[in-house]
Amino acid sequence: MLNHLFLHCRPGFEKECAAEISELAAGLGIFGFCKTKDQSAFVIFIGNEADDAETLLQQLKFQQLIFVRQWFACVPFLDKLPTDNRITPLLEACTELPLCKELVIETVDTNDGKALSGLRKKIEKPLTSAMKKKGLLRGKSTSRLHVVFLTGSEAYIGWSPMNNSAVYSSGIPRLKVPREAPSRATLKLEEAWHHFVPADEWDHRLAGSMRAVDLGAAPGGWTYQLVRRSMFVDAVDNGPMQEALMETGQVTHHKLDGFAYKPKKRVHWLVCDIADKPIRVANMIATWVAKNWCGEAVFNLKLPMKQRYAEVQKCAAKIEEILADAGVEVEMNFKQLYHDREEVTGHIRRRDI
Repeated sequence: MLNHLFLHCRPGFEKECAAEISELAAGLGIFGFCKTKDQSAFVIFIGNEADDAETLLQQLKFQQLIFVRQWFACVPFLDKLPTDNRITPLLEACTELPLCKELVIETVDTNDGKALSGLRKKIEKPLTSAMKKKGLLRGKSTSRLHVVFLTGSEAYIGWSPMNNSAVYSSGIPRLKVPREAPSRATLKLEEAWHHFVPADEWDHRLAGSMRAVDLGAAPGGWTYQLVRRSMFVDAVDNGPMQEALMETGQVTHHKLDGFAYKPKKRVHWLVCDIADKPIRVANMIATWVAKNWCGEAVFNLKLPMKQRYAEVQKCAAKIEEILADAGVEVEMNFKQLYHDREEVTGHIRRRDI
């Protein structure tokens, strides 16, 4: 019975993460408080009841969380771990946890956390072996065991359901920038597809010969991903596109403002990474979907310095309002991806496609 919930997030977004989990928990009648520290890259939610954390893992859908990268129900903070024998107290803490299928050793996404990568690699094999000997890891389990080191002598340990948590350690996908890509921004769209589109649906939802529009395309980071999937792209931007992309014959460059462009025919995908007021972008995306100019859309909302969670809610509500007035049903989610910065990525899919 666990009432502590560990939440990985982007450094600097601890308040947004705390606000989100507190609001969602309250909606389920679960009340508690959050422990946060600026730039720590994690939040601890502590419920009032003994099983609140596990209830949240069961009743909330991880896919719908915006600022949470990874989560797990955990025992209270373990400090003063002996540096010559960390394994014994970690094994003792496991007695409060269910049997798990696999062990993941994690650190938080800070410079101090990255400095612990050596410890993480050093302890992973002996700790996994010790847990198997104790019968704490079982192949038929559907849970994952997490150990997050904050320092060499401080850690949190807990569990998450494998079907309702991030696939990646600490919620961070390991993607590499292709050498031929025009910019690092290309990873935003690749990660968005990994997050929003199930792997077994890529072949028909991201199929070759599909048509796509990229608003705010230059120099072509997102267009590159579309071309890589053998799509044909209308790239809309007053700025120049990478020559190599234009030479593929799959890209038509429209030197226009993204907000002014209207497609001549319906396209499968709309992608948009325009730096403008988030509510203006939200209005535009909702218009595209409502008028059936696209079947699916991935877009970024550049967030203000304050009230960032509230701004996302405002934009989501506006999109829902426009689509409801048009009688269009959609699936919609938002996520602050690892490759995002002061922004969140949205995804909309019409249900009639």
